[in-house]
Amino acid sequence: MTGAYTEIGRKLRQIRHARGKSLTVIAGLAGISPSYLSRLENGERALDRRSLIVALADALEVAPMEITGVGAVTPGPADEDRSLIAVRMALMSAAMNEPNGTVQPAAVLGARVADVLDAQRDCRHTEVGELLPALIRDLHTTVAAGREEREVLRLIALLHVQGTEAWLTDVGASCDLGWQAAMLARQAAERLEDDQMTHAVAAFGTAFALLAAGAFDLAATTLAVPVVGTGSDEAMQVTGMLALTSSLVAAASGRPAERAAALAEAADLAERTGNGNAMWFGFGPSNVGIWRMSVALESGEYAEAARIAGTIDPDAIPSPTRRSHYWREYGVALARLPRRHTEAVVMLRRAERIAPARIHRHPMMRSVIAELLARSRRDAVGRELRGMAYRAGLPVQ
Repeated sequence: MTGAYTEIGRKLRQIRHARGKSLTVIAGLAGISPSYLSRLENGERALDRRSLIVALADALEVAPMEITGVGAVTPGPADEDRSLIAVRMALMSAAMNEPNGTVQPAAVLGARVADVLDAQRDCRHTEVGELLPALIRDLHTTVAAGREEREVLRLIALLHVQGTEAWLTDVGASCDLGWQAAMLARQAAERLEDDQMTHAVAAFGTAFALLAAGAFDLAATTLAVPVVGTGSDEAMQVTGMLALTSSLVAAASGRPAERAAALAEAADLAERTGNGNAMWFGFGPSNVGIWRMSVALESGEYAEAARIAGTIDPDAIPSPTRRSHYWREYGVALARLPRRHTEAVVMLRRAERIAPARIHRHPMMRSVIAELLARSRRDAVGRELRGMAYRAGLPVQ
């Protein structure tokens, strides 16, 4: 399997050839060695950092999504795909102010939003996909009718960030769809000028959409706008989540001092709040630990990410989606360390059991699996890895 291309690696090579540029030129512009770029193109190294994706995109003079925006391929029709077209159409209809839903009381809509966000938290992606289209249409139809406008606008912002955008990311949809969901949330928040909590939720969603596009400076600016404060437990949790997001943006931007300060702020707030779930963020000490792993990975500090993972009790993580993220990040860290590949497969398999879509359909995760596959042996762990690769739609020999 050595030398087998991943989608990302194949796309890198195609774009570089189309540009008529050598390995040496593009690698130099991206700040890596030609041999490293060659291994990326051949699927022997995973492209697992946003900052490197952006550096390569800049060197090739393309948008980052041109490298990572390949559609997820699975061996058969994924359940989530059955809903993706309907979600897309609902978002387009809402953006055109033609949602064509039904007007419903805010209390009823709030209960439906809670059901979707609980399902997303629990990694029930098929259920989320089935519920989203009608809920999107009904929320936007109700607010267009002027019914209980403030409460429905809050629900729209919350759903589009914690439900729509999160689900689209998990099922491997185009980042442009995630951006559309984030913009609908942002527009709802802007109509609630004095509601800082809703502005914070929208800023979180907008920042993640900007991160996916490689617009790190814009993401940092977006996160700096809402001022929620620390006057209540809920406010501390939301402020802590904005700080965690700022730490990831700082890591992607190569600003270590800002990264450390934001993590310290979040850790202090988490000690005061304990594990909570304000606005479905799941903020608390265990989540801060997982974010520390993600920030270390984004900074290329794989040994540090693995060390942090060893300090976290996964059984204390209340949310299935965060537990899957823990195992996924742990697996990525171990995949880059010498003689830890067997453990990496075990960790990724644990993540897959909780949330298959978050492994099978994420471009960077597919890149990591392809790298491990290129190094795998024909033993029990190799069989486990090849099964995971097959379920992710990667070529297996």
